[in-house]
Amino acid sequence: MPSLLHLDASMRRTGSVSRDLSAHFAARWRERHPSGAYTYRDLAAQPIPHLTHAVREALVDPGAEHGAPADEWALTTALNAELRAASTVVMGVPMYNYSIPSTIKTWLDRVVSPATMAVPGGEPGPLAGTSVIVISPRGGSYAPGTPRAGWDHQEPYLRAVLGAIGLTDDLTTFVPAELTLAAVVPQMAALKPLAEQSLERAYRTLETLAGEHAG
Repeated sequence: MPSLLHLDASMRRTGSVSRDLSAHFAARWRERHPSGAYTYRDLAAQPIPHLTHAVREALVDPGAEHGAPADEWALTTALNAELRAASTVVMGVPMYNYSIPSTIKTWLDRVVSPATMAVPGGEPGPLAGTSVIVISPRGGSYAPGTPRAGWDHQEPYLRAVLGAIGLTDDLTTFVPAELTLAAVVPQMAALKPLAEQSLERAYRTLETLAGEHAG
């Protein structure tokens, strides 16, 4: 049965581009899969605690005596089960200070472990075959030739860490929406048309992806 895991990480409750886009994809996906399973986690409204030494030790060696509190280990187990059960994952991950929100990092710290790692050139990991859509809005632009080209530590990091657990480029799609600050920063007002074009392109891409995931 198809299953969607929907994650949001934006601190903004309203007016969030990443939330609007992830909700759009989730709605289209659910229309196409009326009997599919759906799990939603708002990592900003209900943040996952930072990883502790005891939980990390348990992730590294689950069979050892680790002393991780029961509630902490239960949460970690639930997060991993949700990810493993998903056939598709949509992640709303805005750029904060050139990188990702700490709320998504704490989720990653619970699901990236030896149990989920995929060895390069070896057997596929347990998450092989999972499709991922990463919605990655950013206030500026980091395209080649722009003044801050190379400052993007959002998408390259996510590609690396998702790839490490077998969520590879061939099944992972990044959907950026650039120049989102043009709507509120006076110095960027001239870039509003480009920002609108980028947002429209993101919605079109998500419509296409929702169709592709209709099977």
